[in-house]
Amino acid sequence: MSDEHLDPSHLETLDRDLGRLSTLEQATAYVSRPMMGFGIALLFVVFAGLVAALVFGQTNNTFIVVVAAAFGAYMALNIGANDVANNMGPAVGANAMSMGAAIVIAAVFESAGALLAGGDVVSTIAKGIIAPESLGTSGAFISAMMAALLASALWVNLATWIGAPVSTTHSVVGGVMGAGIAAAGFAAVSWGQMSAIAASWVISPLLGGLIAAGFLWFIKANIIYRDDKIAAARKWVPVLVGIMAGAFASYLAVKGLKKIVKIELGSALMIGLGVAVIAWLIMIPVVRRQSANLENRNKSLKVLFGIPLIVSAALLSFAHGANDVANAVGPLAAIVQASSTGDFTHAVEIPLWVMVIGALGISFGLFLFGPKLIRMVGNQITKLNPMRAYCVALSAAITVIVASWLGLPVSSTHIAVGGVFGVGFFREWDTERRMRKSKSAITGLPALAPEERRRRKLVRRSHFMTIVAAWVITVPAAAALSAGLFLVIQGISG
Repeated sequence: MSDEHLDPSHLETLDRDLGRLSTLEQATAYVSRPMMGFGIALLFVVFAGLVAALVFGQTNNTFIVVVAAAFGAYMALNIGANDVANNMGPAVGANAMSMGAAIVIAAVFESAGALLAGGDVVSTIAKGIIAPESLGTSGAFISAMMAALLASALWVNLATWIGAPVSTTHSVVGGVMGAGIAAAGFAAVSWGQMSAIAASWVISPLLGGLIAAGFLWFIKANIIYRDDKIAAARKWVPVLVGIMAGAFASYLAVKGLKKIVKIELGSALMIGLGVAVIAWLIMIPVVRRQSANLENRNKSLKVLFGIPLIVSAALLSFAHGANDVANAVGPLAAIVQASSTGDFTHAVEIPLWVMVIGALGISFGLFLFGPKLIRMVGNQITKLNPMRAYCVALSAAITVIVASWLGLPVSSTHIAVGGVFGVGFFREWDTERRMRKSKSAITGLPALAPEERRRRKLVRRSHFMTIVAAWVITVPAAAALSAGLFLVIQGISG
């Protein structure tokens, strides 16, 4: 586009918008300084306790609920600091959006997901891991949930400090299990449910990685390796955006609207199919217009994936808020119910003020402490561009939707990071395959030395091993910490 076609007012508006995001990034960097971030986080935890005191009123159990609300707020802060990086990291790493834009989008959509569609997995978190009746009294149940909440928050805090994207879902499940064992022995744990949850933890990163690798293979085979890349992109980018739109529409129909109208899975899939077709038709002229003057090279393709990547990251944040707010407020909601009614064996009703604490805590945690993990996931595992990051986001969306529909508290961390690993390992395999193919075409080329082969690895093995090790020890570490805290709490209260 030549300069005479540019409206100066548009340029001024764009400059102002970019200036605002730059200012936000500077503000984020400032509050990320340890003492400033710690101070704001502490104020939020105190605020959560005050809200609990005002809402709950003056009863014998008010102090317990206030402390539990503070623990829940602390856990929500840690979810924002650690887990949200998995949704925004790929988009930031691919330079599709700035850190400031990622923080704003994530905060808005995480909160919307928590408030509009959250709470569906809470019954599994609070009730499905241990048999509440085995704990005997509501006091023992409350102590167990308090220990689980604090232990999981401490573990995620430690992981964030050392730069490891661990699963907050794992932490909470491990915490609940450890407190249950300390309170009533191994018989208190619902081992069948634990087996299903544990299986989903193994399956979800593998599935996320395979789906991401599959989409990257599709993009490479049908767009990147074609002679006319732009023509291929005009054909297939609208299809890929349609798949993403359909997947999220089905998810929102099942979860996001459940408080208004109940939609069965079959109907939700039909809604998703309709939205997918509409999105596909809308994107055909949009992509044609975007690609009008693009050169026929890989760098040009990044433009076409930029907006779909931002939209997918936003929708994935909504799904994460709906799914993972349970980790912060599930045990808190159980404590509130047991404290107010004495009932700790039936389904948990989540009060609105509890959901608000979870949503606000996730947003505050992201703003104060999130950039460190966003950079880790986006830049330090493998090199991402908009096409690769879009594959990660799309695979994470599909896997989270399937798992949430099944009611399994899977880890969005494992799914998203598994997608990043899947993309990186596929690139290694594809690069090796293409090198072998070119060598077979040109005989007499020497084989690469082992040192050179290691240097050309596209996934950093040190990060891979660190992250997998952190995943493996999360459940036993959170369980052991929770068991110890349960005994301390019982000692203080008893």
